[in-house]
Amino acid sequence: MIVDHLVYGTPDLRVGIDRIEQLVGVRATAGGQHPGGGTRNALIALGPTAYLEIVGPDPDQPAPAEPRTFGVDDVTAPRLVTWAANNGDLDRLVADAKRSGIALGAVSTGSRRTPAGALLAWRYTSPRVVVADGVVPFFIDWGTTTHPAGDAAQGAKLVDFRAEHPEPSRVRGMLAQLGLDLAVAPGPRPALIATIDGPRGRVELR
Repeated sequence: MIVDHLVYGTPDLRVGIDRIEQLVGVRATAGGQHPGGGTRNALIALGPTAYLEIVGPDPDQPAPAEPRTFGVDDVTAPRLVTWAANNGDLDRLVADAKRSGIALGAVSTGSRRTPAGALLAWRYTSPRVVVADGVVPFFIDWGTTTHPAGDAAQGAKLVDFRAEHPEPSRVRGMLAQLGLDLAVAPGPRPALIATIDGPRGRVELR
């Protein structure tokens, strides 16, 4: 399993940043705006090619015509809402998944400017297509873009990642079809659980 990033949705970006700093002991680096999407983010590296993305509404952008990605409009308290896995052949992945009955959505491009002015560009399956309540990830390919973890706040490390779901067998089967080995235990509601080492010790983030 290749975890590219975990998505921590929050109704207010500063609240999400403060919450993670209290838990982990690392202050997230400002990421940038998602033009037209109505969101912006902040990042903490979890390894050389993995990071935590804290994402919330951007008060400097007008409200978008469509709901904000990751269900941010409906998030009432900061929590892990989904995750992204890295894949270098998205078109083939989507076609294979479709034959297995898993709709990942169309492959499209995205971009944003960092606060320093660098342009990050990527291809990804639509994060608006939510599969298994976010336990099944969307997929991303950074191509030649430098991975964002390199410029994100340092000091934290992802040591374990698992999930819970009311239908664990079904979800495990979908993940296996996509080549992902994620532990999914029975739970009353869908949940992603990340164990992170940081300056405040080992913490569990949901």
